[in-house]
Amino acid sequence: MSTLFLLLHIGFAIFTLGALTAAMMTAPRAIRAKNVPVLRNVARTIRIYGFASLGVFVFGLILGIVLGGGLLGQWYMSASMTLFLVGIVLLFIIDRDLHAAVKALDSADTTDDAQVQKARITAIGGLLALIWLVILVLMVVF
Repeated sequence: MSTLFLLLHIGFAIFTLGALTAAMMTAPRAIRAKNVPVLRNVARTIRIYGFASLGVFVFGLILGIVLGGGLLGQWYMSASMTLFLVGIVLLFIIDRDLHAAVKALDSADTTDDAQVQKARITAIGGLLALIWLVILVLMVVF
């Protein structure tokens, strides 16, 4: 049973977090090009994969419970779960900024070119990719 949960945990991590990170990195380019349809698609992709990435957390938690033996009490598990929850909060901020960028670029007012949102999405997206890497190191090394 633990093998199944481990496969689901790793599968969700590969297929959701990878696509999520790639989509986050395309958002600034779409804002810079003022390509609203692509930006809407990126926002939808981030929302879908962000929701699906909760599977990584859920199956990791189930795996920790199934294996038992105080695995969830280990410091690296607590740090990984905390970082993942911080990542989810950052995804909400990115989603909010994406919607603000779409609204700014879609409006008739040409003075707002969504540069503030682009900078914030770029910075938070980079931080989020770093968080995923730190979690990966914690899970593999320890």
